[in-house]
Amino acid sequence: MKPTHRVKHLFNIDIPIIQAGMVWCSGWRLASAVSNAGGLGLIGAGSMYPEVLREHIIKCKAATQKPFGVNVPLLYPEIDKLMTVIIDEQVKIVFTSAGNPSAWTGFLKDKGVTVVHVVSSIKFARKAEQAGADAVVAEGFEAGGHNGREETTTLVLIPLVRDAVSIPLIAAGGIASGRAMVACEALGADGFQVGSRFAASEESSAHEFFKKKITEAGEGETVLTLKQLAPVRLIKNKFYQQVQEAEARGATKEELENLLGTRRAKRGMFEGNLEDGELEIGQVSAGIHSIEPAATILTQMWQEYSSVKQSLCL
Repeated sequence: MKPTHRVKHLFNIDIPIIQAGMVWCSGWRLASAVSNAGGLGLIGAGSMYPEVLREHIIKCKAATQKPFGVNVPLLYPEIDKLMTVIIDEQVKIVFTSAGNPSAWTGFLKDKGVTVVHVVSSIKFARKAEQAGADAVVAEGFEAGGHNGREETTTLVLIPLVRDAVSIPLIAAGGIASGRAMVACEALGADGFQVGSRFAASEESSAHEFFKKKITEAGEGETVLTLKQLAPVRLIKNKFYQQVQEAEARGATKEELENLLGTRRAKRGMFEGNLEDGELEIGQVSAGIHSIEPAATILTQMWQEYSSVKQSLCL
């Protein structure tokens, strides 16, 4: 079986591109659009109360007959309620992240759910496989949002994880083109998770101000910060400068938590406050210059992937 066929078979999809479950960006409109185009759409539960998640699942079911899934950060305070909604609504694919894979993998597998865990290191890739995960997403630190403390790049991480586990491997972090997909496949990836490019799609639930900011971001305008709390890649803005100044004067973890406060990501990404909000996006934003329909993005990436492979006689 060809590498990419493993992921297509696992999820019953036509194109091995998975849309990342991003907070404040990945609602039912984006997930259903990607699934309808042949990939796998994910609803991002990290920014949703349980009943809001239920609403998005119901709407996604109505909008697509194709497979879709839910991404669940395991550090979510009401994780048990989210899992209850997922089981009640008979979601068949769950991507877990930001936590121990052994915590919920067995529970979900017992309910007939296909489980994928997002990792940033060999250690957690092995833990995910041992816990019974059906696949792993190996995410390099180029990615937007919360990242691994190891700061391992995608180029380095993919072959390391490929050599460490036998389950299907999905590459993530810095992937917004068919060329990047071919490179990741050569390193051992069976599929590709795309976040930042879909954050700047028409169906993304992010604020239009944030989408436009993504398309204007240049090289070097994102940075991994807040490492004392949970490392997160952000676009530089007023809030980021406040974090930098606090860290430079030796702010404690508690002081940084107070600075971060609550609803900071919602303020920036969903409400469009580009100065005081937390603007999570990947390094690859420097190469994103337009806001397109999700189906167009997916189709263009897949066509470029196929063209590059043909030109390389792969």
